[in-house]
Amino acid sequence: MSCRFLAAGDSRPGARDSVIIRPSRSWWHILILAGHVLFWAWAALALFLPQWSVIPVVAAMRPDRVRALRRETVEMFYYGFDNYMKVAFPEDELRPVSCTPLTRDLKNPRNFELNDVLGNYSLTLIDSLSTLAILASAPAEDSGTGPKALRDFQDGVAALVEQYGDGRPGPSGVGRRARGFDLDSKVQVFETVIRGVGGLLSAHLFAIGALPITGYQPLRQEDDLFNPPPIPWPNGFTYDGQLLRLALDLAQRLLPAFYTKTGLPYPRVNLRHGIPFYVNSPLHEDPPAKGTTEGPPEITETCSAGAGSLVLEFTVLSRLTGDPRFEQAAKRAFWAVWYRKSQIGLIGAGVDAEQGHWIGTYSVIGAGADSFFEYALKSHILLSGHALPNQTHPSPLHKDVNWMDPNTLFEPLSDAENSAESFLEAWHHAHAAIKRHLYSEREHPHYDNVNLWTGSLVSHWVDSLGAYYSGLLVLAGEVDEAIETNLLYAAIWTRYAALPERWSLREKTVEGGLGWWPLRPEFIESTYHLYRATKDPWYLYVGEMVLRDITRRCWTPCGWAGLQNVLSGEKSDRMESFFLGETTKYMYLLFDDDHPLNKLDASFVFTTEGHPLILPKPKSARRSRNSPRSSQKALTVYQGEGFTNSCPPRPSITPLSGSVIAARDDIYHPARMVDLHLLTTSKHALDGGQMSGQHMAKSNYTLYPWTLPPELLPSNGTCAKVYQPHEVTLEFASNTQQVLGGSAFNFMLSGQNLERLSTDRIRVLSLSGLKITLQLVEEGEREWRVTKLNGIPLGRDEYVVINRAILGDVSDPRFNLVRDPVIAKLQQLHQVNLLDDTTTEEHPDNLDTLDTASAIDLPQDQSSDSEVPDPANLSALLPDLSSFVKSLFARLSNLTSPSPDPSSNLPLNVVINQTAILPTGIGAAPLPPAASNSPSGAPIPVFGPVPESLFPWKTIYAAGEACAGPLPDSAPRENQVILIRRGGCSFSDKLANIPAFTPSEESLQLVVVVSDDEHEGQSGLVRPLLDEIQHTPGGMPRRHPIAMVMVGGGETVYQQLSVASAIGIQRRYYIESSGVKVKNIIVDDGDGGVDG
Repeated sequence: MSCRFLAAGDSRPGARDSVIIRPSRSWWHILILAGHVLFWAWAALALFLPQWSVIPVVAAMRPDRVRALRRETVEMFYYGFDNYMKVAFPEDELRPVSCTPLTRDLKNPRNFELNDVLGNYSLTLIDSLSTLAILASAPAEDSGTGPKALRDFQDGVAALVEQYGDGRPGPSGVGRRARGFDLDSKVQVFETVIRGVGGLLSAHLFAIGALPITGYQPLRQEDDLFNPPPIPWPNGFTYDGQLLRLALDLAQRLLPAFYTKTGLPYPRVNLRHGIPFYVNSPLHEDPPAKGTTEGPPEITETCSAGAGSLVLEFTVLSRLTGDPRFEQAAKRAFWAVWYRKSQIGLIGAGVDAEQGHWIGTYSVIGAGADSFFEYALKSHILLSGHALPNQTHPSPLHKDVNWMDPNTLFEPLSDAENSAESFLEAWHHAHAAIKRHLYSEREHPHYDNVNLWTGSLVSHWVDSLGAYYSGLLVLAGEVDEAIETNLLYAAIWTRYAALPERWSLREKTVEGGLGWWPLRPEFIESTYHLYRATKDPWYLYVGEMVLRDITRRCWTPCGWAGLQNVLSGEKSDRMESFFLGETTKYMYLLFDDDHPLNKLDASFVFTTEGHPLILPKPKSARRSRNSPRSSQKALTVYQGEGFTNSCPPRPSITPLSGSVIAARDDIYHPARMVDLHLLTTSKHALDGGQMSGQHMAKSNYTLYPWTLPPELLPSNGTCAKVYQPHEVTLEFASNTQQVLGGSAFNFMLSGQNLERLSTDRIRVLSLSGLKITLQLVEEGEREWRVTKLNGIPLGRDEYVVINRAILGDVSDPRFNLVRDPVIAKLQQLHQVNLLDDTTTEEHPDNLDTLDTASAIDLPQDQSSDSEVPDPANLSALLPDLSSFVKSLFARLSNLTSPSPDPSSNLPLNVVINQTAILPTGIGAAPLPPAASNSPSGAPIPVFGPVPESLFPWKTIYAAGEACAGPLPDSAPRENQVILIRRGGCSFSDKLANIPAFTPSEESLQLVVVVSDDEHEGQSGLVRPLLDEIQHTPGGMPRRHPIAMVMVGGGETVYQQLSVASAIGIQRRYYIESSGVKVKNIIVDDGDGGVDG
C-alpha cells in the first residue's frame, strides 16, 4: 500500500462533474436568477462572516511563482554540480569553502564520519545521476533544462565508466582509477549501499527507460528490460548495462560483511580486502588467538537502520541480475533486527552484529533507527505484485576465487519472510508501538525518545533526521498524524533557518551543542510527500522558505556548504553528496507538479538516499501467488483493527483562505513550543539582513513559514487549547527506616526504595520519602496514571506494585486504598513432597521456563473435552506437577532457599494465582468472610504447613457443567468448593442444581466457574450476570445464597483446581486519588500481582 498517488491526478473521490447552465427563454429570467444568487450569497456572507469587510483572494501560489521557484531550484542544483565536476571530480565530494576536493582521511583511519562515506569512487557523481535524470523531464518552458540535464546525465554515465570500467571481466572492465571498485577503501556497508549501489541502480533504470524521462524512449515495447539491447546515445556512448554491472561489482565487495552468526552485517568492509579486521567472523576458519591482534578491537556495533535498510537496493539488484544472494542477505538482516524487538514492540538504535544484543536502551524514530521503519513499508510497496524470489544458492558464472554467499550459513528464509505482506505487517506493528510509546501530545504532537524495554522517557529532544517520518506516514495513509507532527519541524526551521541536529523540547534551544545542519533532505522530503497528498499551498511556501534560506546562508564561491552552527551561521567545508542526490531533488519535484514521477501509477519507491527504484515485470510475468504465513515467527505484538490499509481522501480546501493547514486550530501550537512569538530580529534567523524583504511575511514571527502570505490565514481563526495534561505530585513523609531494594533488575532506580520486579513492574518497598507524579488520563474512562516515581519516568505500560501491608496506615483522599468490588484473587495450593521418589517421570522441555517464585503460571491446554475429571486419567489430562517440580529440584545444585532436612519430609508449597471476577445481578451473593479476613502481606512458607487463613478450603468437588440435573446431596455438604465448567446452561441454572445444605465451616463456601478463553473479551473475562434470585433444585428461594466467582483458563485450570491441596481467595484492592482510580498501581500481598 502506498498513498503517493493520492494526488497524482486531478480527479479525486467526491469530485463533481462540471455543470453547464444554458440560456433560458429570455434574458429576463437570467437577470432574476442572477439577482437571487447574489442576494443569497451576500446574505450567507453577512450571516457567517459579519466581521469580514472584504473577501480575501484565494492565496494558492501563482503558477508563475511556482515556475520561478522550480527554475531557482535547478540553478541551485547546477551551481553545486558544475562546481563539483570542475573542482572535485573524480574525487568523492567538494570542499565548497576552500574550493578543493574532499577525500578520505588517510592519516586517521578511524575518522568514521568521513571515511565511512567516502570510498574513492566519485560518490557525488553517482549520487547526482538520478537527479539529473529527473531534471531531464523539466517542462519545455523551462529554458532548455530538460535537454541539458539529459545530456549531462549521459555524459555523467560515460565519465563514470571511463573511471571504473564497464563492469566486464576483460580489458574494458578497467578504468582510469580501478577495475570496478577494486579500491583499498574501508567503508560503511549501509552508506555504500544506499549511495553507491542505489545510485547506480536508479541511474540504470532511467537509462533503460524503466523509470520515465520525458521524450526519452530508448527501447521498443517488445524489448526485455532484464536483457535490453545496446542503446546508442548522442554523445557517442553506447549504454549496454554498464551501471548495473558496476552495481553488482560494488555489492559483491560488500558480501563479506554478512558473514556473521546473527545475520546482522558487520558495519564496515574493505572494498578490496573484505573483513580481515573482524577476527571472529565465520569467514575466517582460524581466528587469531585472543589478545594477539594489534591495535584496538574493531567496532562491531551497527545500528538498526544500517543493518535493516538494505532490502530495496539489494532486492532490485538480485531481480535485475538473477543473483538471489543480495536480496536474501538483506531480508535476513531486516528480520534479524525485527525479531530482536522488545516485549512492547520497540527496536533499539544500536545493536552488536556479532552478539546480536542491543547496545544502549534508546528507542527512537530518528538517528540509528530511522530508515528501518522506512524500509519496512517501502519493501512492501516495491515487492507488491511480484512473485516470490528464487532462493536457490547460485553458482559463479565463471571461475571466481572470490565468490561467496553468506546465505549458506543459515536456513533459507520462509515464504512469509520473503513476502510483501510480512513487511507491511512489520510496518503496522512498528508504527503501532511508536504511536503507543513514543508519540506525545503534550503541547503539540511529536515523538519522544524512550527506553527500549519499558517505554519510559529517556530524553526530550527531536533530531533533524526524524523529520523524514511525516513523509513516511503519508505513504502509509496516516496523513493526519503526518500533518500534525510535521508542523513542529516547520516551526523549528522558521526559527533557525535550518534544522539543528538536535533540538531540546524542554530547554527550547539547540540540544547539547549539536547545532549543525549538513544540508540534510529529510524536512523537504516530508514537505514534498505532504504536498503530493494534500495539494495544500502551505507546503509550497514551506518549500520556498527552505530554498530562500539555503540560498542566503549556504552559498559559497565554489558550491553549497552545510552549516556547522545554525546559531552563528558558521559554514562547514563540505558539500555532502546527498545535497545534490536528495535535497535538491525533492525540492524540484515539489515545484514540478506535472513531473512524470509525480504521475507514475506504479509501485516505485524512493530509497532512503532519494534514488527512485522499481522492479520491472518480466514479459512472462504471472500473477504473484499468495504467500503462506510463517507459524514460527508470527508478528503478533499488536492487533490490526486500527491499522490503516487504504489511502484517506484529500482534505477539503477551505474556500476562502485556500489552505486547510493554515486554518488548523493548532497551527500556532508548534510556534508556541519553539517560542517564535518571543523572537526579535536576528542576523541568524529569518532574513538576517542578507536579502531584500520582498519575500518576508509582513507580520510578527509567530507566522510560519516566514514566506507565508498573511492572507492565507483566516481572519477569524481561533486556536484550540494547548494540551497540557493535568498532573499532581504526592510526596510521603520521610523516616529513617527506609528499605532499599537489592534486585539485579534495578537499572535506573539508583538504590532508592524501589525494586524492579520485571521490565514492566516496579515494587515500592517503603512509602518513606516516596514521591509519586500522577497524570489525569481523559481518554475513555477517566483515570490517573503514575508517570514518575521519585522523579524516574515510567512507560505507558509500566506498573507500580505496592504491598497492602505497607498501606495500612495511609488515610488520605489523595491516596486512598479501595477494595475492588469486581475482581478477586483465587489461590491454589499444591504441596509436593520432594523426597518422595515414587514418581520418576521428568519434563526436561519445561525446566527452562519454570518460574521458581511461589506464584507460577502453568501452561494451558484446552484440547480436552472431558467435563468431570476421572482420577484414573488425571495423569493424561494434567501435567504431572509433582513430577515436574521434583525433576527441577533434582537438577538444581543450589536452591535460593535452604534445603530442608530430608528426615523432616516437608512438602514444597507451590501456589498458583488466578484472577477471579465476581458476578453481578440480584442473584449475586457476597464472598465468604474468609476472603475479607485474610491478613495483608502474610508470608507463605516455602516448605511445610501454610496458614489456615490463607487456604481455608481443602475439600473440592468437580461438577462438570452442572446442567443435567441436581448434583448429589453430598456435594455441597461435604465439600467447601464446587468447580463448574462454563457453558451448557445459564449461571443461575448451574447454581439452582446445587442441593440445599446447612451452612457450616465444612460445607460449601464457594462456587468457582471455569471459563474457556474463547469467552474472554479484549479486556479479560466478562462479568457474569445472575439475573434472578438463587433457588434450590426444588424451586424454593435459597435462604443462604452461594458465593460464586469465575476464572479463565479452560480445561487446564479446571483440572488444576480439582487436584489442589487447598484453595483460598483474597479481595483485590486499588488506589484512588480524589475519587478517581489510579490505573497502573497494583496492590498485592507480596506476590507482585502475578496471576496465572
